Amino acid sequence: MLNILSSNELNKIIELRKTIHSNPELAHQEFNTAGTIMKFLENKSDEIISGIGGTGIAFIYKGKEEGKTILLRADLDALPIKESNVFPHKSSKDNVSHKCGHDGHMAILAGLGSVLSKNRIEKGKVVLLFQPAEEIGEGAEKVLNDKKFKNIKPDFVYAIHNLPGYEMKSVITRYETFASASKGMIIKLFGKTSHAAEPENGNSPATAMTRIINELNNLVISLKGKLKDKLKDFSLITVIHARLGEKAFGTTPGYAEVMATLRSYRNDDMNTIVETSESLIKKIAEEEKLQINISYTEEFPATVNNKECIELLKETLKENKFLEVEKDLPFKWSEDFGHFTSKYKGALFGIGAGVKTPQLHNPDYDFPDEIIETGITIYYSLIKKILG
Repeated sequence: MLNILSSNELNKIIELRKTIHSNPELAHQEFNTAGTIMKFLENKSDEIISGIGGTGIAFIYKGKEEGKTILLRADLDALPIKESNVFPHKSSKDNVSHKCGHDGHMAILAGLGSVLSKNRIEKGKVVLLFQPAEEIGEGAEKVLNDKKFKNIKPDFVYAIHNLPGYEMKSVITRYETFASASKGMIIKLFGKTSHAAEPENGNSPATAMTRIINELNNLVISLKGKLKDKLKDFSLITVIHARLGEKAFGTTPGYAEVMATLRSYRNDDMNTIVETSESLIKKIAEEEKLQINISYTEEFPATVNNKECIELLKETLKENKFLEVEKDLPFKWSEDFGHFTSKYKGALFGIGAGVKTPQLHNPDYDFPDEIIETGITIYYSLIKKILG
């Protein structure tokens, strides 16, 4: 493995990670987090693009000669979870904490920025992008649609995600889909209230709500539901919330709401689920004489890895003698890096965070500092391989 960091440099990067962990910020609010990164990488790049996609920031390193452009992404935002840890760098904010390891992803990318400032690339460009709002599926798309992004034009895009449950410092790879597509469906049903003693004078959405929940629950069910002949791979619908009327014993309900998470390994299967679900819901609403509104939130496309990018990564892992774990199936969770891989050659891969490390989004999770150097080394080796 390359030796590109002194122990003093690595300790500074770890301290950066702990500072970020102590001061978490939710999606689209990551102003101080971006400022902390800016201060750490001050005067260490050739160009800085701030405010990209909202609170995002990109550091650009340029070689003397023309060449490929590599974009590497880390995520800025934390989660609305109360931390249960009691160590000195615990979250200073109630009900906000870094429980997905974005603090560690940032530390890896910032550490790489320090390495690149001392070991200048000869040709091409490297873009270190610190992206906002990954957790709610909005940040990547906002960055890509920002006019500040149009001149970057990456040839390759990569991102790392730490993965508890895997051996520390192992590297998890997969051809094709790495993380699933998902989106939150919000169904609003509008009827008519009446006195609870005279329900015939109103139009309660209660029956429609229960019918919709049953239909959604039975639509997929591990490829054995109604869509079994139309779906090509794993898909799932999970009803996560339902609400009917108000807490008023004298009034029949006139409004209902159902929320469900739609999930699939493939983007085309997601389209099938959406179209079929909407058709069923509209049919039920029409039969029950209700008005409806269907909307979506937290939309993530599947993150589909490019073959060339994975093969370059595999060569890098072999050269550095890292343990590679090639995953058989995609992860069921989602990552908005899929917006990048749908437009550019790219790959998302994992670094094992330890078999006994608490799982992502657990209140006692903390990013393991032991894998920061691993991430920096992989990224630096990839850059050298691609840019020469």
